[in-house]
Amino acid sequence: MKILICPLNGPRNISEFTYGGQVKTMPDPREATDREWAQYVFYEDSHIGVVQEWWMHTASSYWFIAERHNQTDEVLRTYDPAERFDKQFTRVSEETASRPHQDSQPPEGNP
Repeated sequence: MKILICPLNGPRNISEFTYGGQVKTMPDPREATDREWAQYVFYEDSHIGVVQEWWMHTASSYWFIAERHNQTDEVLRTYDPAERFDKQFTRVSEETASRPHQDSQPPEGNP
């Protein structure tokens, strides 16, 4: 029996999980070409090595990320997505906060 460790629910039989695809950066849907969008939606990187994948514990509907070597099928670690994405959102928020907002400028012709 193969066991996968859910960060929320602990060790569980692999039959309790659903594979959700590789973790990859989504292009901006407003600016992406049809080719870029199709690449994001339909294609995955097929290199041999460690990949980051979305997995869901089906019973609790909890999504998490697993780092897995796709040749040996060894799961190196599993973790909550907040560990990855909170850092990105914090960085983007800090960058955005440091720039002046367009609405903060007075309209032309008004003092």
